[in-house]
Amino acid sequence: MWIAWAGAAAVFAGLVAILAKVGLQHTPSNLATALRTVVVVVALWALVFAQGLPTNLSAISARSVLFLVLSGLATGASWLAYLRALQRGPVNPVVAIDNSSIAVTILLGMLLFGETSYWALKIPGIAAIVMGTLLMVQRLPTQSQLAPRRSWLPFALLAALFASLTAILGKVGITDIDATVGTALRTLVVLAMAWLLVVVTGELRKVRSLQRRDLVFLLLSGLATGLSWLCFYRALQTGPVSAVVPIDRLSLLVTVALAFVFLQERLTRRGVLGLALILVGTLAMIP
Repeated sequence: MWIAWAGAAAVFAGLVAILAKVGLQHTPSNLATALRTVVVVVALWALVFAQGLPTNLSAISARSVLFLVLSGLATGASWLAYLRALQRGPVNPVVAIDNSSIAVTILLGMLLFGETSYWALKIPGIAAIVMGTLLMVQRLPTQSQLAPRRSWLPFALLAALFASLTAILGKVGITDIDATVGTALRTLVVLAMAWLLVVVTGELRKVRSLQRRDLVFLLLSGLATGLSWLCFYRALQTGPVSAVVPIDRLSLLVTVALAFVFLQERLTRRGVLGLALILVGTLAMIP
């Protein structure tokens, strides 16, 4: 069954960007992040209570709390930048750049934590991901009505950078707490951060004027994120990490396929080669 759960996690993860892209047509990205996070928080805490995991916060060290909060802030920044990039640019290169965060994370892990095992595979894997990402970014303009604008690239790069920091800070923050509980707590920080930003930027007043279609797709995007995480953790319960993670990374293929069907985003031959390099490089770095 763990194969089915891992496959479901990949499918739901692949849906996230497509649903968010459609929901962002008339909704500010900050507000969209806040709305999505509500659904994700509910899904994660449902997982925590369903598994009967310990939630005694007094047992968590001050150091872990600090790094969980910092990891949550990095997660929030990553999500905010990611949705801004999706709102302004095409799905495929944005998702490819976001996926490249695994290369940055592995590199930081090697430098900061001395995680040099399998370095002979990790270094070529990082190079393949970087090359593949560059090939996917250099693509022909989409014919979709959701035409890209040049200002999406910095936000996509920031999303990948903060996603990497999320993993590094989170690694330190979950030393004395269950990983699922730590993720749920971290997401509460994202929720507070996102809604505070919505209030500060004056986007809160736009809640009443949200188009129903946008709201539905944004909430579905949040639900897809939550379901992806739920299925991923369920797969890890009975399946080997070395097999579950590669299957989950196939979500990039799902996103590319759905972007082709629903958004008319077509990869060039160079883009297809880039996609192949990203997948090969990702799988090569998994022990």
